[in-house]
Amino acid sequence: MTSFWSKIDKKDWDNWHWQLAHRIKNVEELAKIIDLTSKEVEDIEKVSLKFRWAISPYYANLIDKTNGNCPIRKQAVPSIEELNDKIGVDDPKKEERSLPVDCLFQLYPDRLVLYLTNCCASFCRHCFRRRRIGKNDQITSKEKIDRAIDYLKTAKEIRDVLITGGDAFMVSDEMIDYVLKNLRRVSHIEIIRFGTRTPVTLPQRITPRLAKIIAKYHPVWINTQFNHPKEITEEAARACDILLSRGIPIGNQTVLLKEINDNARTMTRLVHELLKIRVRPYYIFHCHFVKGVTHFRTPLQKGMEIIKKMQGFTTGFAVPNYVVSTRIGKIPLTPNYVIKKGSQTWTLTNYERRKIKIPCN
Repeated sequence: MTSFWSKIDKKDWDNWHWQLAHRIKNVEELAKIIDLTSKEVEDIEKVSLKFRWAISPYYANLIDKTNGNCPIRKQAVPSIEELNDKIGVDDPKKEERSLPVDCLFQLYPDRLVLYLTNCCASFCRHCFRRRRIGKNDQITSKEKIDRAIDYLKTAKEIRDVLITGGDAFMVSDEMIDYVLKNLRRVSHIEIIRFGTRTPVTLPQRITPRLAKIIAKYHPVWINTQFNHPKEITEEAARACDILLSRGIPIGNQTVLLKEINDNARTMTRLVHELLKIRVRPYYIFHCHFVKGVTHFRTPLQKGMEIIKKMQGFTTGFAVPNYVVSTRIGKIPLTPNYVIKKGSQTWTLTNYERRKIKIPCN
C-alpha cells in the first residue's frame, strides 16, 4: 500500500463501501498518489470537463508511481488523447435503440442486456459505454426493473439475460437479490449472466454474502475483464475464489489495447495467470470505435497475429476467441489454417506452418 493510504485501517480498506466512497476523482488527489507533470495535470483537468473519471483506491494503488507507461495507469488515468479523437462515435453498437423499457437492450434473438447502473468502481478510459456514465452515479429504479420483468414475461424467445451497467455489482446486495429473484420467476429464462469488472478494480466487493445470494439462483455466470497480468493480485484471486467456491463460473473478456497488451507475450502471460486463478479466457475484444478511445485501438491484423502466436504454444482452452463486437453482433476473427480445399482432401497447416492433407469426408 502506498504511503498515501498507509494510515487507513485495514478494515476500512477491505470494505467496498469505503473504497467506493473514497474514489479518486480530482487531479489534486491523484497527484498525491502518482507523479504528474504540470502538463499532465493541465491535460487531466481538460479531459475532466468532457469525460468523467474516477479510480478506486485499490486500483490506484496498483499504478506504478513513476512509470507513465504503467498498464494500470493507462487504463485508469485520463489522457489528452481522449480529446484529440476525431473519428470515434458515441454509440457504435446502436444500443440506444432501446426496447420498451430504457434499461433493456437487445441485439440477438434469444438474449438481451439489462442495465442496473451507470456506476463503476473505476471508469476505464477505454469504456465503450462512456456515453452512459453521465456526471453522477445512478441506479435503475425498481419501477423500471419491474417493467423490464413484465416485458420479459411476454418475450418468450429470451433465454439468456446479461445484467450489466456501468458495473452490475455496484448496486446493493438487496438489489441484486431482488433482480435475480424476479428474473427466476420468468420460466423461459434459462441462464443469467453478470458483467462486472469488480474482481479487477474493486475485489473487496466480492463478499461471501454476495456469492451466497447469487448462488441461490443458478445457473448464473460471471463475465469480467482482466486486461494485463499486473491486475491479477492476491485480492483479485481471493475474490474469484469466493465466487468459484459457490459454483459460479467466471469467464474473462480482455480488451485488446495498444501499448498495454497488444503482443503475444503479454497476452500469453495474462491467460496463464488467469488459469492459475481458475478464470477461463473467453474473448479478446477488438477495441471499440468509440469517441475518446481511438488511441487505444490496434489494427485488426494485430489481434489475428496474437492468436496465431498463442495457438499451439499454450493450453488449447487458454486461447481466447478474438472478436469484433458490432451493431450486428460479435464477429470472430480467426487465423485461417485451411490452405486448399479439394473434392477428396483438404490441405491444412498447423501452428508451425507444417502442412498435411486429410480426407474431407
